[in-house]
Formats: sequence, structure tokens, C-alpha cells
Amino acid sequence: MISLTDPLSSAAGALVFVMASSFLAPGTRAASDKPTPARTGKAGLTVVAETDRMIWNAVAIDGQRIFVAGPRWSGTGAPAVALLDGNGGLRPYPDAAWNGWQTGIDPTKGFVNVNALHRDDRGGLWVIDTGAPTFGGDPLPGGAKAVRIDLAANRIDRIYPLGLGVALLGSYVDDIRFHGDHAYLTDAGRPGLIVLDLKSGAARRVLDGHPSVTAPNDRPIVLDGKIVRGPDGSPLKVNSDPLEVSPDGRYLYFGTLHGPWSRIETRLLDDPSVPAAELASHVEAWADLPPVGGTAMASDGTLYFTDLAANALKKRSPDGSIRAVVADAHLHWVDAPVIDGGSIWLPVPQLDRLPLFHKGVSKIEWPVRLYRYQIDAARRAAPRTEKNAD
Repeated sequence: MISLTDPLSSAAGALVFVMASSFLAPGTRAASDKPTPARTGKAGLTVVAETDRMIWNAVAIDGQRIFVAGPRWSGTGAPAVALLDGNGGLRPYPDAAWNGWQTGIDPTKGFVNVNALHRDDRGGLWVIDTGAPTFGGDPLPGGAKAVRIDLAANRIDRIYPLGLGVALLGSYVDDIRFHGDHAYLTDAGRPGLIVLDLKSGAARRVLDGHPSVTAPNDRPIVLDGKIVRGPDGSPLKVNSDPLEVSPDGRYLYFGTLHGPWSRIETRLLDDPSVPAAELASHVEAWADLPPVGGTAMASDGTLYFTDLAANALKKRSPDGSIRAVVADAHLHWVDAPVIDGGSIWLPVPQLDRLPLFHKGVSKIEWPVRLYRYQIDAARRAAPRTEKNAD
């Protein structure tokens, strides 16, 4: 079931999703056209969509269109990447074939396991495919990739393989950000960063195994007062995960899911001639943030982040001060928020409640929701400093 409520509604409160397709996925229903606050008195927090058949941990906005994605290991069997069609349905995007990958099918031509979505400034939607069909598994040969979809044509226009020597055994390619002719990706499985040349398509690993990208032992992930544990019962550890580029493009900010965060100049990352030891020597401490589900950076350098332990959206101002923006029990493991205009969109996948982490028993509190929070009008989305290669 997918429910859509008041996405950027008109004064009359009517839905403004306008899709050509009338696709309505099984188990879905059309939604009310009235916004549903997460809690009475929690001004500005609105339910945009909800579902009882997909665990979405990523969202991207393109005008009136909303795209969501979720990992294969969530076990729902829903599309890897879906367009919310306005009638309560999940429309596989860009098509059913790319969302129909199964064991035995060429992993270079389908979404094996999607972890992130990100929209660029030239009409592209990027899909990050870990290439590993199981949680903690190895990427299939040719499976790990960054896929760019032309949003105007609704078709894939380029695939960037993350192959031998880039996505390693145990790798979990996590997320992507851009600057100039380069993209930066994190590896949450095998600690390191990946630098991708958007013109040539060449990719290389940097800061491989560096402390700044390696999950610490003394900063557990805590939700509902309990340490999140992996399938083997040990505390879950997630290596390099969140990342952002400064509004002026000078720095890449990054860290493990657990924190703390570091920074390094993009000019050094972009230069393949910089020796590994020299590159490592330029990593600087930046911010001591707690375990976060995801981040988004505004044009003034304000970092919005989701504090997992607090069920809260917080922000770090450029002067280093941190304050809560909104906290609510419904914001349980908010993952990968995105700023669009004066709003921040908050997918809530409740990843720690999946059966994978509870000996096969689901703790998910359905429906899974997507929220929108109206932030200060001055806090517009960071101007995308990326200039993607043709």
C-alpha cells in the first residue's frame, strides 16, 4: 500500500503529482489529499507518502515527481527504484526490466541492490548499485555501478562500472556527491572512498582503510536505547557512509555512520598523481557528529543530519553550533534526507527493525513513511557545484 498526502499541495490541498501512467501496484491505495502531521502540534512535519510494501531509504525530487529506492535485502520484493505515480502506486523506474534483476541475469544490465539516489544539476538521476544482492555479501562481477538516468527522456544514458580494484570483496558502495568533472562515493563495507572521473569513467580508491573511513569500536549505533546489532549479534559497524561537498566545492566532508567527520580538499582527491601517504596526511578533523542516518547540505554550509539515537533532524551551522530542528518518535532511522526548495524530505525506512537484525522477525512498524519538513526559506538547497561530464 502506498499513500500520498499533500506533496507540495495547492491552496485547495489537492495532489499535484501528475503522471502519465495509471499504474497502481498490487496492495496499494490512493491517498487522502490532506496533509497528515506526524504528531499534533509538530508544525511543519507532513506525511507525503506511506507504504506497506516497500522499505525506502532514499528519495529524489524532480519537480512534481518523487522517486524512492530501497535495498534488495529488505526482503519486500518491491521495485529497486520507483516513481510514486500519484494514484498510490509504485512505478518501476526507468522501466521494469532494470528493476527485474534476479540471480542468473547479467548484473551489468539491472539493479542488483540499490542503496542511494541523487539528482544532479543537469537533468540526471543517479542510482548507486552496490552490486551485492545480500547484506554483507560480495559485489557480483560487473554489479557495482553508478547509473545515470536522463530524467527528461526517462532512460539510462550512462553506466559507470565500479569494477576490479574499486568495489572489492566485502565492498558496499554507499552514496555519491559531485564537484566539477568528478564524483565521490563512500564504501560502507570495505572502508575507503572512491573517486570517479565523469569524463573518462575511470574510478579509483583513495584513503583505503584510513581511520577516517573506518568504523570505530567505541561509538555504537543506538536506537530506542538499544545498540543495533548485525545478523551475527555483534554491534553493527558501518564504515564510510555519509558525505557532502562544501558549497564552494573546496572540501569533501565525510565520515563513518558512527562519526566523527573529517574533511579533505577536493583538488587533492581529483589528482591521481598525489601519493596515498600524502593524501592521507591532508585529512583533517571536521565535526564530532553522533551516528547519523543521512545528511543534506544547504547553500550556506549548514549541514542537516538525522541523529539516530534522538529520532531527530538536527543542523550544524557553519560556526560549528548544533541544534535540533524537529524530533519525533516517528522519525526512527531517517535515512538520506534531501533538500528541495524550502523543504527537506525525510524517508524513514526503520532499517534497524528489519528481520535481518532480529533473527528473522520483523519489527517494522507499518506503514513506512516519507515526511517533508518546511525549513527556513533562506535555507535553500546547496547550489550544485558539480558540472557533470557530457
